[in-house]
Amino acid sequence: MTDATKTGELMVRTAAMPADANSNGDIFGGWVLSQMDIAGGIAAAEYSHGRVATVAIEAMAFLKPVHIGDVLCVYTDVVNVGRTSIRVHIEAWVRRQRISDPEKVTEGDFTFVAIDEQGQKRLATPPETKTSDASK
Repeated sequence: MTDATKTGELMVRTAAMPADANSNGDIFGGWVLSQMDIAGGIAAAEYSHGRVATVAIEAMAFLKPVHIGDVLCVYTDVVNVGRTSIRVHIEAWVRRQRISDPEKVTEGDFTFVAIDEQGQKRLATPPETKTSDASK
């Protein structure tokens, strides 16, 4: 049985390995956080059509541990866009030993800033909507 409904698009899926765990067999929270940051960065970069950098993490809540052998699935949803910033809601879910129903293990809101090749802020413009020839 699932805990709730997943929000957003699947952006990262990876297996939790022994090198990512503490001596009790629990995966380090920092490893989970880094997977979420990678997923959020991909979503923000796709949205803004360019480079982004993480500037803030808000409302982070670790709900359940991640264990060696779990498959971590990270879902992203762009929830707000400012002039240069993009806020992404990120949820991390696991499938225990690759076979169980998904369980939400953590979620949080990450803010990214769109940057140019010199690392300076740029507009975080959404993708352009192009009309197809068939609709004319």
